[in-house]
Amino acid sequence: MLIVYAYHGCATCRNALKFLRSRGVGFEDRAIRDTPPSVEELRVALRAVEGDVRKLCNTSGQDYRSLGWKDKLPGMTPEEVLKALSSNGNLIKRPLALDLDGGLVLVGFKEEQWRRYFT
Repeated sequence: MLIVYAYHGCATCRNALKFLRSRGVGFEDRAIRDTPPSVEELRVALRAVEGDVRKLCNTSGQDYRSLGWKDKLPGMTPEEVLKALSSNGNLIKRPLALDLDGGLVLVGFKEEQWRRYFT
């Protein structure tokens, strides 16, 4: 089952959800702020981005800036980052689409990339 972690106040997330609906793709829509992904889900996403934790972070987000993550992130272990992300969905790049059974992970919405998976 495809799970899409999104924030409905985010235009990019709304576009991703609209994209999926227009193609008849079934998915579970989860509010990333209220129900962030688990550490295990984030581990899967981390493998998909070849271990680059920064690619999972919402680097343009207010929490990222106000919490000083730009300076903190280089000194954090991947496990520390995943734990922090799992407790604060605002820190995660969105939308985050996961199908753990199908091995699909998409971080952020780039329509041309999503088209490869959802025709």
